[in-house]
Amino acid sequence: MWFDNWSDILRILLVGAAAYVFLVVAIRAFGKRTLAQLNAFDFIVTVALGSTLATIILSSDVSWAEGAVALALLVLLQYVVSQLRRLPGGRKALTAQPTLLVREGIILDDQLGRHRLTHADIRQTLRSSGIGDLGEAAAVILESDGSRSVITGSQLGNGSVLDDVPGWPRRDAD
Repeated sequence: MWFDNWSDILRILLVGAAAYVFLVVAIRAFGKRTLAQLNAFDFIVTVALGSTLATIILSSDVSWAEGAVALALLVLLQYVVSQLRRLPGGRKALTAQPTLLVREGIILDDQLGRHRLTHADIRQTLRSSGIGDLGEAAAVILESDGSRSVITGSQLGNGSVLDDVPGWPRRDAD
């Protein structure tokens, strides 16, 4: 059906605009972390926010107040999870550990397979970082948010930023 009535269109415009403004205010209130570099929990909340917003806009069975409560609940849950990550053991329980993919110029094939990556993915990552030789890569890390980081031998220093990466040799205590 192409058109039902103008009151439904008006409801979509008014409730949709109000729900959108509410969502923007809620996200701004809880800070940049709400939508920055998504991990699994953040991704789930982001998809749920979009689905909830669409339901609020398109379903006349959901009032604006019910929708606002649902949006607030999702943003609050994401905030609670971000706070739980700060507790001892919370980050380890809620966030994937970084994974070493290349160590001192050697590709770790077992890790590539485990994370469904290929040698071509590693070469692309190195090229994106301006590196033309695999041997220059001291480490390529698959970060907990799914991005890949590259550290060259000249950037490595004492390697302290790799202390939390399993598979990287831990340095002696200072």
